[in-house]
Order: sequence, then structure tokens, then C-alpha cells
Amino acid sequence: MIRISRYGPLVGLIAGMAVLTFGSASFAVRPDEMLSDPALEARAEAISRDIRCVVCQGESIEDSDADIAHELRVIVREQLKAGATDDQVQEYLVARYGDFVLLKPPFKAKTAFIWTGPFLLLLGGGIGICLYFRRVARAEVTPLNVAEQARLEGFLKVDDDYPNPDRDEPAP
Repeated sequence: MIRISRYGPLVGLIAGMAVLTFGSASFAVRPDEMLSDPALEARAEAISRDIRCVVCQGESIEDSDADIAHELRVIVREQLKAGATDDQVQEYLVARYGDFVLLKPPFKAKTAFIWTGPFLLLLGGGIGICLYFRRVARAEVTPLNVAEQARLEGFLKVDDDYPNPDRDEPAP
């Protein structure tokens, strides 16, 4: 026998809301942008998946709802309708916006920092942490003078009215 939890309808409602909220990227391409030729539309979608939304930066223009992404999708489709190849469309966008517009920019002298930057930051952070701990390990601890030692003992003096778990004998 299958037992349905009393929270089943609530879970279904939350799941539905999540799909509607986070699934909106699939509706980014507007119907008026789509090409009538399915082959050209498939090429446009493939190209658009490799182009970065310059506003969202982490999304392709195919998935983004931003106005600039809409404009870039229209440019891609216009270029394809004009007879441009996939590479020509990408070259046009790179000439206009730079290598940054590609989700996977090529490794060149101009883009070397994009590719190596995260590793250099990680390496620099690791070296910094090692140097810090090396310096801490070498630091000399100066002993307390007599006045400081007496003051510390005053703070640490245990009152006989309270039990001390560090002592073996029980409190009276």
C-alpha cells in the first residue's frame, strides 16, 4: 500500500512554483524572434548557446531574458538569414563586442588572464597562507614579567567555594 504524506499537496505546490520561477530561462527566446526555417533556427540556437549575455555574464543569450540578449539573438538570426556561416556570425559579434562575448573565449595573449587568473589567484592565496603560518610559527613569545605573572595568577586564582573540575579533590 502506498502512503501519501499529508504534505504531498504542499510539496507539489512548491515544486510547481520552483519550475515556474526558475524555469523562465527556457522562455527567453520570444516567438517573434524565431525563424520560420527549422534548420536556420537550430543553427541560431546553437550559435546563441555559445554567446555570452553581456549583462548576465554567466548565461548565454539563448537563456537570458535581458534586452541586450534579445538584440543579440536578433542579430544572429539576421546574419543567418543574410547567408552568413556560423563562424562568420561569431566573428561579427567578436568584432563588435570583443572575445568577452564568447562563453568559451579562445586562449590568446589578450585572454590569457581570463584563463589563468583564477589559478594565479588560488596560487597567490596559497602562498600567502603559507607565508603567514611560517611567520606565526617563527614568532617568539616573550615571557611575562613578574608584575604580569602576579596579575595573571590573581585572575586564575580559584575560589574555594566553587568546585574546580581540574582538581582531583572535591570541593567542601
